[in-house]
Amino acid sequence: MLTNKSLAFALCLLLAGCVGSEKIKQPLAVAMPDPEVTQAWLDDYEPRVREAIKGSHFVLERRENLLVVTAPVLGSFNPDRPMMLLPVTLGPISRVAKLAEKDQSVAVLVLGHADSSGVATANRELSHERARAFTAIFRLSGLKQNRLMVKGMGSDMPRAANDSVEGRALNRRVEIMLTSKGTMKGLVAKYSQPAAPALVAVRSKQQDSANSVTGK
Repeated sequence: MLTNKSLAFALCLLLAGCVGSEKIKQPLAVAMPDPEVTQAWLDDYEPRVREAIKGSHFVLERRENLLVVTAPVLGSFNPDRPMMLLPVTLGPISRVAKLAEKDQSVAVLVLGHADSSGVATANRELSHERARAFTAIFRLSGLKQNRLMVKGMGSDMPRAANDSVEGRALNRRVEIMLTSKGTMKGLVAKYSQPAAPALVAVRSKQQDSANSVTGK
């Protein structure tokens, strides 16, 4: 008969084998459209979106397989009511929303961003509410929920270092991402990943160190 120690040892081996046999679930790869099709869509939509925001303080840029309209918080939201859009933003965003609503092949992801000042959870909530303010315009224009997503990123994706007034102002923004409907799942999966370390500030500090060494 097995002694108590032998039984305990056998049980440990059994449990270790069970744990070791469990496979870590990996995120499923999302099939993306043909790059040529995506580029053709971008070539068609970029001038139309640019015309829609013409004369506003919004910025349009092309990133790989999507178009991004960036609305800085400064000049877009009421300083006294930080989640309320200013009237000046309604015209250009309504035109972009109508453009997207008319084409069933277009999907929109709205991301809210904040700087790193204050409490992280409060920043994430504020960025989400600001993104929702833009999303409301798209919904009023008739864009259905299956083509419209919203997410508050907080301070997870800075565009600049948060150690200056100018840098923090750049980081407080809402990004409206327009893409073909076929890339939406991949886009949502990308921005649902755990936050990566904020490299902008690190690179800035490394550059400052390098400049001090070289005497710049």
